Amino acid sequence: MITPIAFSALPTANFAHDTWWISLIKAALILVMLLTSVLIALWVERRGLAKMQTREGPSVLGPLGLFQAVADALKLVLKEDINLKGADRILYVAAPGIAAFCAFMVYAVIPMGPDITNGADPSWWTPMQLTDTPVAVLYILAVTALGVYGIVLGGWSSNSTYPLLGAVRSSAQVISYELSMGLALVSVFVVSGSMATSQIVDSQTNVWWAVSLLPAFVIYVVSMVAEVNRLPFDLPEAEGELVAGHSVEFSSMKFAWFYLAEYVNMLNVSAVATTLFLGGWRLPGGLSDHIVWWLAPVVGFLVFWLKVWICMFFMIWLRGTLLRVRYDQLMNLGWKVLIPSALIWLVAVMIIQGVRQFSDTGLTRLLVIIVAVLVVVLIVTFLIPEKKVPEEEEPAEPEPFDAFSGGYPVPPLPGQELPPSPRRLRRQQAESQVATSARAGGTPTDTDQEA
Repeated sequence: MITPIAFSALPTANFAHDTWWISLIKAALILVMLLTSVLIALWVERRGLAKMQTREGPSVLGPLGLFQAVADALKLVLKEDINLKGADRILYVAAPGIAAFCAFMVYAVIPMGPDITNGADPSWWTPMQLTDTPVAVLYILAVTALGVYGIVLGGWSSNSTYPLLGAVRSSAQVISYELSMGLALVSVFVVSGSMATSQIVDSQTNVWWAVSLLPAFVIYVVSMVAEVNRLPFDLPEAEGELVAGHSVEFSSMKFAWFYLAEYVNMLNVSAVATTLFLGGWRLPGGLSDHIVWWLAPVVGFLVFWLKVWICMFFMIWLRGTLLRVRYDQLMNLGWKVLIPSALIWLVAVMIIQGVRQFSDTGLTRLLVIIVAVLVVVLIVTFLIPEKKVPEEEEPAEPEPFDAFSGGYPVPPLPGQELPPSPRRLRRQQAESQVATSARAGGTPTDTDQEA
């Protein structure tokens, strides 16, 4: 059920008591948590995929291979740093930093729990959030869009073919799926009455938007997997086609920054899904408001990260389950399925909210009207017979395919056939001459035998 919420009724995160050193501590804690989470994600992915595929996985370094991710990080730090002669020096070095910097900026506006209060002095509190703005979600979308510049510049500055192809694929993919992702998030703005992340979390006290806005949640989940280039949408880094995509020509720490940005972006989209659709740090049914003041921050923090890791494990599970799609299928899904579906759902949500806000029509009557309209649309679309299109004239026979018309050999397209080779033609002519002579009762001539 979609319930309208007045903007003024939502509590806003208050940072009045935050000094510069409190903000600095929060920023440092967020940075440490993200770096630690990336190491954990590396181990969980390698160990989890191994179990799914009946393999052992990392098992040598530490108990259950827990130190494997640390060893991989040290290997990247100690590896030789290679610089390309033909690369654009400034952009070649700056691109990994741009990608990583933009990835770390998202968690600045993500609430991870309720306010931390002091039992002895109730007048002091600090939110479990670095900062918040009235347009926090737009800030998230802007920062993630800027992160694409790191990938594009990294592929272009390498002065190499495979990185450039990976960068172009990535930019097209991110632009396509950012549209459907943004449209899915707009329905959350409409029903919650705010774009501030703390207010969106508080608007889900009784029911999560993943339940009320299920189509938008499904669209967002598909878009977030494509946004971070994960299977089955990892076309920009398809190993069999592009080796490693935009990061082919990077080594040592420059490659590590790209690798780090990819996993931090996974944490980012999981945190956005948790905050906007899964209630953030809140338990379902408003249970979080009944926890004692000294335990509420701990429970909220654990609940938030539990939801984030459920989303992370979902993406890892997809990698071990699905196959990579083709690029045309990727584009068709984004432009022909997700974007139209998100637009239709957004219009329906806005109509419901508008009618409920400005008229006395009940929800039941409104749903009946919407269902009736959908039935009429389906009848008009599928039951009315289509007009017969006059038969077109038979197309002329296609011209013979010449593989060397452009000066170099090209493979035939579907429906085209290569002409027979000259050697095969000579052999067929010789065989036909021998058969003709045999039917005439004579013997093959010396010329026929030589042919």
